[in-house]
Amino acid sequence: MDLIPKRRVLAAVSVIALAIAACSPGTASPSPAPASPSAAGGNGTTVQVTLQEWAVVPTSDSAPAGSVSFQVTNTGPEDVHEFVVLKTDLDPGALPVDENGAVTEAGAGIEVVDEIEDVAVGGTPELTVTLAAGKYVLLCNVYDETEKEAHYKMGMRIGFTAE
Repeated sequence: MDLIPKRRVLAAVSVIALAIAACSPGTASPSPAPASPSAAGGNGTTVQVTLQEWAVVPTSDSAPAGSVSFQVTNTGPEDVHEFVVLKTDLDPGALPVDENGAVTEAGAGIEVVDEIEDVAVGGTPELTVTLAAGKYVLLCNVYDETEKEAHYKMGMRIGFTAE
């Protein structure tokens, strides 16, 4: 057999093997690992968020515009926190604050989308919102009168984008 017929036979065998593999009921191909954020039952996007002293830590800094479910966990270790979603073009660290250092949620250039108040240490509430394309800030806006701590000023804020 010369070289050209051998190549044709090899090509034909390869095509047949691929066709058989594609049509046979075998093990399914492994699905890719879920991206962060991951699809939430086909109805939106889910983003895990950790609240801790002194940070807001989402698994992703963006999500597709539309329905977004934030699954929030307060890991403390000591303080009650809250989770606030603000729509704003302002820098996360430059939001208007009151005399205590808490964000003035009715301030210029800020729109409160929604929030979860009083998330106890170990709490795991969920907040589902509809986000238009744009920039957002995720933050904790607790002011602790006893300790004179504004959680926002302590660093509990991060930018987030809906694309």
